[in-house]
Amino acid sequence: MRPFYQFLMTYRGKKKPDDESRLADWAFHDHNFPKHTMDYDEISNYLEWNSPFTNALNVFDELWSVYIS
Repeated sequence: MRPFYQFLMTYRGKKKPDDESRLADWAFHDHNFPKHTMDYDEISNYLEWNSPFTNALNVFDELWSVYIS
C-alpha cells in the first residue's frame, strides 16, 4: 500500500477547487506534512494541530475511508 500522501496527491490541481483538492494542495505545499506514513493517527494528529481550513479533519476522514477500501 502506498502512503496516504501519494493517494492524496491524486486530488491536486482541480480547476474548480473542492475541499479534497484544497487539502491535497495544502499538503503538497506543507513541507512538514507526514508524507511517508500510512498511519491514521499520525496524520490526524498533525491535522488537528495544523488544520488548513475548518472542516479539513472531516475531509481527511472521508478520504481515509476511500484510501483504505
